[in-house]
Order: sequence, then structure tokens, then C-alpha cells
Amino acid sequence: MELDFLKMAKDISDELISLRRDFHMHPELGYEEHRTSDKIKEFLKKEGIEYIETACTGVCGIIRGNGDRTIGIRGDIDALPLEDKKDCDYCSTVKGKMHACGHDAHTTILLGVAKILNSVKNSLNGNIKLFFEPAEETTGGAQVMIKEGVLENPYVDKVIGLHVEENLEVGKIGVKMGVVNAASNPFTIKIKGKGAHGARPHTGIDPVVISSSVVLALQNIISRELPPTDPAVLTIGSIHGGTAQNIIPEEVTISGIIRTMRTEHRAFVKKRLVEVVEGLVHSMRGECEIDIEESYPCLYNNDETAKILVSSAEQVIGEENVKMLESPSMGVESFAYFSMERPSVFYYLGCGNKEKGIVNPAHGSLFDIDEDCLSIGVAIQCKTAFELLK
Repeated sequence: MELDFLKMAKDISDELISLRRDFHMHPELGYEEHRTSDKIKEFLKKEGIEYIETACTGVCGIIRGNGDRTIGIRGDIDALPLEDKKDCDYCSTVKGKMHACGHDAHTTILLGVAKILNSVKNSLNGNIKLFFEPAEETTGGAQVMIKEGVLENPYVDKVIGLHVEENLEVGKIGVKMGVVNAASNPFTIKIKGKGAHGARPHTGIDPVVISSSVVLALQNIISRELPPTDPAVLTIGSIHGGTAQNIIPEEVTISGIIRTMRTEHRAFVKKRLVEVVEGLVHSMRGECEIDIEESYPCLYNNDETAKILVSSAEQVIGEENVKMLESPSMGVESFAYFSMERPSVFYYLGCGNKEKGIVNPAHGSLFDIDEDCLSIGVAIQCKTAFELLK
């Protein structure tokens, strides 16, 4: 008999809503998710699902079915340092902290998946691993979880992830084939000159003027050295230097971020940033220190895995409600660490509802979701994992 995952998910919708509102009322930042982690472990223990602790406050559960294949499903659990300004019964009770990116929904959906797939584990052609990831918004708990071995013992064959999306109406999903999210490289450049009186610039080496040239020159890497068909961004977010109008300072600090869509472009832009900055600064008699951080990699959807997700979702919500996305996002997502290790699929779950006024953007103080998306997300995750195990 065919398993009706949507019906099973709707049957527990009240429990899902209760869980989500509890998480929403008690947000915790990255690697501080102790209460959240305890609630997850309490739920898994109640359902008879084994688990291990990982990545400080993360949890990895496992449901053992009948077979050697293993599918991983990720849900991130951390909140943001933001004041919740919604007027509702379940708004944040923690000042300055809020689930403004929907991770409360992601955690809830994964718990719902755990409950349902565990109840039918004898029908599963393999195992399910449940990745409750901490610190997605900061350094990315995924890379720590991977280093601690969550993709092994048993070996994980494929990984599924989702993110709620307020620009998609509830009942719909968005799927992008190929590259989904950009890679990220924050950087800091310290330009050192020689201080002088503002009236006698020839006696010093002006790091402000050098910095101005650097800012403009760096934009040429994107506009003139990468194919215009491939998105990339180099943003200067801050410049700090100087203390008075008539003093040439000794040092200026520039900070910014690189976003690229291809692994090869990521390496190229980092290399060229160093070459351009060092060459320009030295030509103007200054010195520099450059620090480029290794942040999230590109997120790639595996074609075969994504096609099974699309087919599964069409069976759950109808072909007309599965939207194929044309453009990738310049935002970053720590699920990318999983996608670099195993064939993966990541998609967007509609949570917006214009009729209910649920239209406010993520990472904003008024963000909310249509909670009908919870059971839909559970059903699609269950169906996709079930099919991938075949």
C-alpha cells in the first residue's frame, strides 16, 4: 500500500505547530542552543529514536530501516540577534533574539519527519540520519558535524535540505538545478602609510588615497576578469581610518566580502584580490596586510537527486505547485558543506500568505510563516527520503 505522507503529516499538524511556537518563543544563538538541543533529544527519546550529540549543541538522530543505504536530512536550529516586533501569542520571550530566518520551522519539520519515518521504519529500504545543525547563521555547524563523522557509520549516500521562503506562497516549493547558493569569503585589508599634517601631504604616505584606489580597482576583477554570464559580487562594507580633518593617518582598514557561484571563480577572485591590492599599494609606497577568510562554499544540487525531489514533491502537492527556479541566490547556506561531500538536494518551501499578511522578509523583525507549510515540508521530506532509499 502506498504511504500517504501528506495525510500522516496533517494528522500531526497540531503537534507541529505547538513545537514550532515553542521554539519560536525561546530562540537561541549559534552554539548556545542548549534548550533547543534538549527539546530535540527529549522528542527523539520519546519516539524511541537513537541519537548522538555533535558539534557542541547539535544532534544527530538515526532511524534504522531494512537496507544498507542511508539518507541524511538536515534542519538548522539557531536564531538571530534581532528584536522580535511581531504582535502575536508566540513572539520571542528572549530580548534581542528571534527566529527571524525560519530555523524554528526547519527544526520542527525535521522532528515531524523523524516521528513519521520512525513509525514506518519497517517499510524503509535503508536508514535515515537526522542532522540538527547548530550555528548555521554564523560559522556553520555543518562542517563541524561532518568532521565529527555524521556522514559515516553508516555511510550517508545522499542529503536533503530545505529553507522556508516567504516569497513563495504556502503550498508551493522552489527548486534550482545546479548551483543554488554562492560561496562566501569575507576579507580585511589593512593599508599602512605614513602619518603627516594635512597641509603637507608630500611628507607622508596617505593610506586614505591608497584605499580609495584599492576600492575602485577591486571592482574591475568582477566586471572585467570574470565572464559576465556568471554572477559574482565583491562588496566593500566598511572603511575605517583617521581621527581629524587635517591629519593624514598611518593606517586604514577596509573590510568586505566576496560572493562567487563557481569553485574556480572563488579561487581566482581570492588570488586576484591579493595581487591587485599588493601591487597597487606597493606602487603608491604603502604596505598592506590581507586576510581572506574561508567561509561557506557553493551549494550545488545534484541533478539525479534533485529530479527525485521534484518527482516526490509533485506527488505530494501537485506538479503545478513545483516551481523550477532559473537564478541562484547570492546568499550563502551552510548546507553547502553537505553538498560538497555527498550528492544533495536543497529546495525552498513556500511559507508566505498574502491574504494573512505573511509577507515580511526573513532576517527582519516582523518575519513569520504560514504554519500550514510545516506539514507540507514534513510530507515532502518524508516522500523524498523514502524514494531515495529505493
